[in-house]
Amino acid sequence: MRTLSQSTLDRIVEETVANPFIYGASFQVSTSDGSLTLSSASGNLEPEARFYIASINKLMLSAVTLRLIRDNELRFTDRIAQYLPADLMDGLHIYQGQDYSGEITVHHLLTQTSGLPCYLIDKRPDGPKVMDGLLQGNDQAWSTEQVVAQVKKMKTRFRPGQPGKARYGNTNFRLLGRILENVIGKSLDTILTDLFEELAMKNTFVFRLGDERPFTAFYVKNAPVSIPQYFASAQYDIISTAQDLMVFLRAFFEGYFYPKESLQALEQWNRIFFPFKYGIGIQKFYTPWLFSPFRPVPDMVGHCGSVGTAAFYIPEKDVFITGTVNQISSPRILFQTLIKIVNQL
Repeated sequence: MRTLSQSTLDRIVEETVANPFIYGASFQVSTSDGSLTLSSASGNLEPEARFYIASINKLMLSAVTLRLIRDNELRFTDRIAQYLPADLMDGLHIYQGQDYSGEITVHHLLTQTSGLPCYLIDKRPDGPKVMDGLLQGNDQAWSTEQVVAQVKKMKTRFRPGQPGKARYGNTNFRLLGRILENVIGKSLDTILTDLFEELAMKNTFVFRLGDERPFTAFYVKNAPVSIPQYFASAQYDIISTAQDLMVFLRAFFEGYFYPKESLQALEQWNRIFFPFKYGIGIQKFYTPWLFSPFRPVPDMVGHCGSVGTAAFYIPEKDVFITGTVNQISSPRILFQTLIKIVNQL
């Protein structure tokens, strides 16, 4: 078995930043038994630099939800209409002329199997994709009410829980966030802030307007992106570090939120888009044997984000990796870096 050294990790991270449009990278690698913990950064990111984590926030909402389920305050089978107001639920999911709104469950949200379109990345009937507008500088707030109003104008994809069907998107987790607020009795940003304090994640925070704590902007090719109105409106857009993400990731897979012996039951995988599958609140990155026949790449479980962020556990190696390349336009660079690191373990 190879042993990753500090010099090797530094070399890999420096090679990553040598790629076009990668202005900074920061990673941490840790073994489950604590025998190895290494951090490395290059470019415009220091080892403890803060950055936007993007969709890794979904894993955090999953953690809060799983703890409620563990404590019998919520169930996978609960229909979301129990926790959401009628004006949000009315006509939420119409598929082939039939209303399935009342059939959507917490499980469907966690597994991306509700069939609801994504307000952010799916095509809208009345304008460009929301994501395209945001990345072009059209910063605007999107409340949950606005999200639902938009979704009701869009085409649903399939019945809730239709066998073999899953579609990745933000809508499911925006609704899940509202459910968490109603069950816990606090705003979503407060729920998450409490979580970060509980885990002593001192460099992690939910973005709010007026917060002056600095962080490094992510890039679209050579342009840094600033969308504070959008970040603040979601109440779960999060700024963190590779080190703090490691604290959270280890807690998740060591059974802090949901019994460790039950975590494997979350691996009920559905294909979303290559090379990813989605389970119950978790994501898997996989590389088929045909793509790497001479050096198989082990599965990585956890979550990544669209801006080049990663928080993955590699069961075959019993290793955790967190970090970012902070670039939305080159997703392959993140995974090439992860594979280079894993190949040295």
